[in-house]
Amino acid sequence: MGYRLWRKGFQRDAGMRVVIVGAGQAGAALAARLRALGHAGEIVMLGDEPAPPYQRPPLSKAYLLGEMEEDRLWLRSPEFWAENNVTLRLGQAVTGIDTLGKTVTVGGEALEYDQLALTTGSSPRRLSPALGGALEGVFAVRTLADVDAMRAEFQPGRRVIIVGGGYIGLEAAAVAAKLGLNVTVLEMAPRILQRVAAPETSAHVRALHQSHGVTVLEETGLDRLEGDDRVTGAILKDGRILPADFVIVGVGITPNTHLAENAGLAIDNGIATDAFGRTSDPAIWAAGDCASFPHGGGRLRLESVGNAIDMAEAVAANILGAGQPYEAKPWFWSDQFDLKLQIAGLNTGYDRIVTRKGEGDAVSFWYYEGDRLLAVDAMNDSRAYMVGKRLIEAGKSPTAEAVTSTPDLKALLKA
Repeated sequence: MGYRLWRKGFQRDAGMRVVIVGAGQAGAALAARLRALGHAGEIVMLGDEPAPPYQRPPLSKAYLLGEMEEDRLWLRSPEFWAENNVTLRLGQAVTGIDTLGKTVTVGGEALEYDQLALTTGSSPRRLSPALGGALEGVFAVRTLADVDAMRAEFQPGRRVIIVGGGYIGLEAAAVAAKLGLNVTVLEMAPRILQRVAAPETSAHVRALHQSHGVTVLEETGLDRLEGDDRVTGAILKDGRILPADFVIVGVGITPNTHLAENAGLAIDNGIATDAFGRTSDPAIWAAGDCASFPHGGGRLRLESVGNAIDMAEAVAANILGAGQPYEAKPWFWSDQFDLKLQIAGLNTGYDRIVTRKGEGDAVSFWYYEGDRLLAVDAMNDSRAYMVGKRLIEAGKSPTAEAVTSTPDLKALLKA
């Protein structure tokens, strides 16, 4: 396969060393794709965590629940990397990039590159020490080490406060409730998921959590966490004090751009790339959570597994000379209790919601801007998700009446 693709314009330069900074989902996908496309040169992947590339979504779900062992998180077996001659250097942070000398500094060594890919991901926003963020018993959910540090806290009857009603916080809340903890979710905005979902989706998810005993406090601001060395509770803006045995902070993530900034690369809501994934330096590329790219007359940065994989694979091809613009096809998912929420498209700019009731507890919310379908939130309704995704990617927009009244949604694809 590699030879056939090379004949269509891909380079098989055995002397080209590609260095990948970031050993997460995007970095792993980029390295694997380079080899699949026939790249014969050296590939070095650098990661600051000691674990090999692993998937993050199960961290706040199956892994936290104790239903998945660490080696099942790994994206590829150690044998895969060895057999494909991908050098992993783990547990060492890259501290600098010299764009003139074309080197990165790692472990005190200047490592040369011909092409450099930044897949540095993102980091969770944390509460400042002034707000109690440095107290023992305050956790974030991002890395394997984060979850390993908090797992022992999940004991029945203990009290946990989740700061932030986004997907990460709600997934952690669901795990805690399933394990028998007393769970309170604090959301400063008028409703949970306000930044990413319609009121209908928020209401559905809120009712689900409340049915499992989770206390959801919306439009409730946190003043600060209290405690001497270890957190003992949360003081709210309205003066209430909620006791807590530990706290999980899930208030969003920020792209890891410091290396790129220090190297003088253009930054615009992440490391700014062109349509091909190339940064302002022609020998440096970026993909995944850390990167923004042209989209719809502006710029877009997506925080999702799907984008990490798709953009990284597009960048791998373009490093080898494909010259193909990256076209994002956004999709997301979240698992909470017995709910599988699947999302297709981007709902930015929607002005109405069309609700379709499926079988049993299945329901989907279809986002429209005028007559144009933008996105679909599907709750335990994989068919609505798949059909909606295909419609959006094909640029098709069924009428609201068709969405609600067509018995078999697949018929919408033929209309």
